[in-house]
Amino acid sequence: MKRSLIVVLVFFTLSVLASAAGDGGADVYIVYMEPPLEGEKGDPEAYHIRTLASVLGSEEAAREALVYSYKHAASGFSAKLTPKQVSELSKQPGVLQVVPERVYQLDPGPDRLRRIDFM
Repeated sequence: MKRSLIVVLVFFTLSVLASAAGDGGADVYIVYMEPPLEGEKGDPEAYHIRTLASVLGSEEAAREALVYSYKHAASGFSAKLTPKQVSELSKQPGVLQVVPERVYQLDPGPDRLRRIDFM
């Protein structure tokens, strides 16, 4: 029993270390860009991938890191990046701003519960 517990703990520790090493400390960032040039307007995702590939070294790596390509209301994309990659990407032509992804949750607050009670 003790031996199997040790094996499980070792396996768990190795899997946690492997997953941490796999992304290299990458987090999701949103990259705001200037709109694509006239010839690239038909495929903004390709424009975003080329920009990302200039930092990551290949289009394949860029496709793996890309989370979403914004094509309608804004020009840009979200991608998994390390702090070093963020720094390099910020210097690329056409990149306006790189910001960390944020998740917002609405809090109905205590007033919402009272309104439900009075209905």
